[in-house]
Amino acid sequence: MKASLSDVFAPKLFSCMKGYDKGRFTTDLMAGIIVGIVAIPLAIAFGIASGVGPTEGLVTAIIAGFLISAFGGTKVQIGGPTGAFIVIIYGIIQEFGLSGLMIATIIAGIMLVLMGVCKLGSIIKFVPYPVIVGFTGGIALTIFSTQMNDLFGLGIEKVPADFIHKWICYFEHWRDINWWAFAVGIASLFIIIGATKISKKIPGSLVAIVLMTLIVWLLRKFGGITSITTIGDLYTLPSGIPAPHLPALNLTEGQTLLNLVQDLFPSAFTIAMLGAIESLLSAMVADGVIGDKHNSNTELIAQGLANVVTPFFGGIPATGAIARTMANINNGGRTPIAGIVHAGVLLLVLICFGPLVGMIPMACLAGVLLVV
Repeated sequence: MKASLSDVFAPKLFSCMKGYDKGRFTTDLMAGIIVGIVAIPLAIAFGIASGVGPTEGLVTAIIAGFLISAFGGTKVQIGGPTGAFIVIIYGIIQEFGLSGLMIATIIAGIMLVLMGVCKLGSIIKFVPYPVIVGFTGGIALTIFSTQMNDLFGLGIEKVPADFIHKWICYFEHWRDINWWAFAVGIASLFIIIGATKISKKIPGSLVAIVLMTLIVWLLRKFGGITSITTIGDLYTLPSGIPAPHLPALNLTEGQTLLNLVQDLFPSAFTIAMLGAIESLLSAMVADGVIGDKHNSNTELIAQGLANVVTPFFGGIPATGAIARTMANINNGGRTPIAGIVHAGVLLLVLICFGPLVGMIPMACLAGVLLVV
């Protein structure tokens, strides 16, 4: 039987617009606003933990989040940067720099599009569950280890990339603990955990960030305590989406672009496979909750488009985020409009509230990532 175009690429947004009414829009609008608020600290934290910065995390959540919702094969998927990519991104930057990460992400995006066009979406769903659990557990442990510098306020400028040397470095600097920063990080942990026990709809990470940012500001202004590092101390936040640009090819002597692509191919393949697996698992979980059936090939194509476009604006790899997708569902989101609204909320934050983002303490973000 000859396959039609709709079998490969049929964005859910188009079918959801049939019979779409004001009531549905109101519900999607509220869900999009809430999940956008939930995504703010995660996008910032994932960007910083990956070795880039808060702007890159927000830009990824905005552009990739919009494209994945607008062209994806699920009704409720929320896309953006996720914790699973942190270790991979950090390693690529250490070896190939930001331009290498940009090229690897674009190659990964092309792979994802080809996987969708070749109808490989259904095959990826058969990855053994123990493999996924083991991989996710390893990622969780690695993310935990990357946050010790900020949680304890050690002030180490260059933390080793590999796990063993990272912890050796931490123990060598244990006398440099900043107890004010450590108190902020621990307080953030308690707030996040406590907020979820009061109500699962309260974004504990956002509550922690607002409260701890206010406290640190008061300590600086009236207590003279300036030793707690904030985002603004380390990064410069723009007041909008960065202009698109091509990667700067810093080729070594005798190296060609083809050689660089060959060197980056294993990393790009890892990004593509991880993005495909995570996004389709998220889509399957969402299907079970809302009683729908996603189009896996369309979803892969949308994920690919997002990863091809986002790097030109300085973004990092993106995929479907299970936690944010569930937050969308739990708050009433039922069409891709909610995901588009979520991207709009993040854009508003980047344009209007950059100075406030710069006041967030790094120890608080470490607490957010420890919970993640």
